Amino acid sequence: MGEIVFRHIGDIRPEGIVCVADHASNNVPGGIDLGIDPALIHEHIAIDIGVEAVAERLARDHGIPAHLACVSRLVCDFNRLESDPAVVPERSDGHLIPGNVGAEVEQRLAAYHRPYHEALGAFIAEARPRLILSLHSFTPALRSCDKPRPWEVALLYNRDERAARHAIREFAAAGLTVGDNEPYSGRDLNATMDRHAETSGIPYCAIEVRQDQIDNEAGQVRWARLIGEVAHRVVVALDEQ
Repeated sequence: MGEIVFRHIGDIRPEGIVCVADHASNNVPGGIDLGIDPALIHEHIAIDIGVEAVAERLARDHGIPAHLACVSRLVCDFNRLESDPAVVPERSDGHLIPGNVGAEVEQRLAAYHRPYHEALGAFIAEARPRLILSLHSFTPALRSCDKPRPWEVALLYNRDERAARHAIREFAAAGLTVGDNEPYSGRDLNATMDRHAETSGIPYCAIEVRQDQIDNEAGQVRWARLIGEVAHRVVVALDEQ
């Protein structure tokens, strides 16, 4: 039996909202040795901390089904193009990943990247969503950069900023400090949404939550509620345009 690359949670409701989490897992499949300190597999370079639990609550409590990665981004980064050297990263936030130096990238793509995206494409085709949530988390600071990150949440986008504009206003109205295409830019890091949303004209919100907001159960409950409420209001706003 092959490695589980993704999983789906929640019931699809056609023409509703769906969630995608490319970095929800820190699982390293058997047979792959990354050559790193085992403690690093629990840090942000391996997984978007808190995202899996938030996505599970969105599905269970807010009716937003999710497509979740089951393989660590250090093995294969699903939010990268196949041609991007960082799809199998040799370094991450200052850490060398020895097991990825000279790795057989084509094997990783065939085993993980392509099945993940093929399944995601089928998931979206079945759901016919009015809005896609792409859920990620970011660190309060990077090891390799001391630039402050004051935002509790951020919205990223590339060319299609329809949904992001509404979401930015909604999160700000809730009293939050909201990043607008920062600390990362969707014009640089948006591979999954470029492929599955922008090319099809489906509105999306690429949401980055600061990890200290969702690294405990209380925060995960709060942010699942916030994201669910904002997402539903964004759909209403899009319908009114």
